[in-house]
Amino acid sequence: MGLLASGVIDLDDERVMQEVGIYTYRHPLENAEAYRDRLKGLTEQIKEMIRQGRAVIASDMFTFNNSLAKGRRMTNDLSKLMLRAYNAEAENAVRTMRAGNSLTAVRRLESAATSIAKLGAMMEMRVSPDYHALRIQELELTQDYLMKQQEEKERARDERERLREERKAEQELQAERERLQKERAHYTNVLASLRDEGDIEGVARLAAQLAEIDQAIAHNDYRTANIRAGYVYVISNVGAFGPNVVKIGMTRRLEPMDRVRELGDASVPFPFDVHALYFSDDAVTLEADLHNQFANQRLNRVNLRREFFFANPTEVRLVLASKIGNLLEFTEEPEAGQYFQSKKYWPMETQDARG
Repeated sequence: MGLLASGVIDLDDERVMQEVGIYTYRHPLENAEAYRDRLKGLTEQIKEMIRQGRAVIASDMFTFNNSLAKGRRMTNDLSKLMLRAYNAEAENAVRTMRAGNSLTAVRRLESAATSIAKLGAMMEMRVSPDYHALRIQELELTQDYLMKQQEEKERARDERERLREERKAEQELQAERERLQKERAHYTNVLASLRDEGDIEGVARLAAQLAEIDQAIAHNDYRTANIRAGYVYVISNVGAFGPNVVKIGMTRRLEPMDRVRELGDASVPFPFDVHALYFSDDAVTLEADLHNQFANQRLNRVNLRREFFFANPTEVRLVLASKIGNLLEFTEEPEAGQYFQSKKYWPMETQDARG
């Protein structure tokens, strides 16, 4: 958001980027705390310019009633009044600013500076370009700070969600192992009894069941030890996001559909439809590969943990198949039963808008 040679701030590029959800930091800093420190320093610079009388520029040759001294007093008083009005606009712009939209605030401050220049034209009075630049920088830093603060909150929230998901997966795997061990102990006791009774057929049948349980225990232990193993899922929600948006994610949960059902909770109007659930020994890498493939089609370009993409299931199927080979199960058309049943009762204009 820089000043052009003409002194007019070029907002077009930033406006276009913000409209599509892309925010560019004007003053890239590491974290929100760094922005707070920078803003404190900038506030001191602003105060120092005011103390030095460099915030407003005005002619010192204006006369009143043929008196240069009276003219200078009038100019000085009016300069203070104009500066107070300008600073009030600047403070209000900072106070009411919201994350992701600094354009309105900048336009308001530009308008205030222009109005002061027009009203003070006779005395060649205007807000100092250097002072105006500091206050514009204050708006930029405030906007950057708000965005960084929001980004850090979202990152922390996503990390808490990730940890909750991991704990659920670990608890489920531990509970499953305990269940399998109890089942194994039961079958082992029954097998011993059958051997004592000489039931050869029963022994063979129980031995096969024990082998299956041992295999299940081994698989469970493998998943517990291998944090990269899990299910990659491709899901959609036509009623919430439209027909050409999918979510591509992964879960280590024992029953992946539990995770899908959680995602379709009360925060969205309809449950998700599942297009694919694929177990992978390295689901982390497979998920990352799919995300990279559709990187330019992300809905959210700021928070990359939001795994929604502008793509239809067929596109994802082709990419997924190229990564893992033949897909045994993939549903291309969403069922979306609740959505289609509900849509019949929507207002006609809403149905037309949604197609």
